Amino acid sequence: MDIEDFAADYLVDKKEGMRNLTASLLNEVMQLEALRQIQAQPYERNGKRKAHRNGTRDRHLKTVHGDVTLKKPQFREFPFQTEVFARYSRVEESLKVAIAESYLQGVSTRRIETIIREFGLENITASEVSRIAKKLDEDVEKFLKRPIEEPTPFLFIDASYFKVRTDGRYINKALLIAAGIHEDGHREILGAAVADSEDESCWEDLFEGLKARGLCGVKLVISDGHKGIQKAVERNFVGASWQMCNVHFTRAVLKNIPKKDKREITYMLKDALEDENKMQELAGILDEKGYSKAAETIDNFRFDLWNYKAFPRPYWRLIRTTNSLERINKELKRRSRVAGAFSNDQSLLRMAVCPMMDINEEWITGRKYLSLEE
Repeated sequence: MDIEDFAADYLVDKKEGMRNLTASLLNEVMQLEALRQIQAQPYERNGKRKAHRNGTRDRHLKTVHGDVTLKKPQFREFPFQTEVFARYSRVEESLKVAIAESYLQGVSTRRIETIIREFGLENITASEVSRIAKKLDEDVEKFLKRPIEEPTPFLFIDASYFKVRTDGRYINKALLIAAGIHEDGHREILGAAVADSEDESCWEDLFEGLKARGLCGVKLVISDGHKGIQKAVERNFVGASWQMCNVHFTRAVLKNIPKKDKREITYMLKDALEDENKMQELAGILDEKGYSKAAETIDNFRFDLWNYKAFPRPYWRLIRTTNSLERINKELKRRSRVAGAFSNDQSLLRMAVCPMMDINEEWITGRKYLSLEE
């Protein structure tokens, strides 16, 4: 369509005309982005080409002018990056969450329409609200039940706590998260679950579910020092080692150090994490200073701080901590600040898993996290 066609559509139906114009403009933006990322026109042969086109994928988007269907370019060698969805997806996902949350909390259709107007949209029916909530839950379930097809030597696990309404009152519940690095070097978010706590049985339920979906080949499990995790790992991954996250370990030690000595002990800890003998010496120093709890923390974990060294040196920096989960945790905290509390377990799970799916797509289609063939 050229500009005259858009103008003609606008004169007949302003809303439809703006919707068509928006879709056309955003598609053109993505084609230009694709050209710059590949550095070659379609079918053009040149020495600067970085990737090959692999068709397009329909991507539906809710905008202030209504629903539009865009053609997102696909590459064979690496994922296509676009500013279009970086700008609009926040509106789209926030809209879906707002609708679904309102629906599940029993908010009236009239109240939901008020919420929708704040996003610049009109005429959202009750049936569409129900459809969106159902679709989100279907996507979450599909993601959490998909098969794990690759052996996974490195497993990262973590938990965060959120307020969830249960039996008429709000209590803290744990969101358990598992991610791994496969033998091909790519990361993948493997699973998530809402649990009443972090005790051994809750982690065992998560691990058993992962193994039922195909998780195998685990050699190293990296987490914080929760006892429930340690016991569950020992029972479910026979032959694997448990690695105490060095960052969580440092925090655990410093928690029992007075502010006046924290900076000095931080430097000593950093140095000791590179040398097992120095760590043992540090425990003695802390004990002499009267910081017995900090010294006891070192004694409790000193045999599990360096299991990562059994693997090639290039891996060490990436498998000695749970920092690979940091982006997920930041996104969950950002969203939870907006939500405040959740109406039920499924509400929390939906909030958490929806961004995980986007992050996971980038992980499995992007560059390798580790070169495991070294």
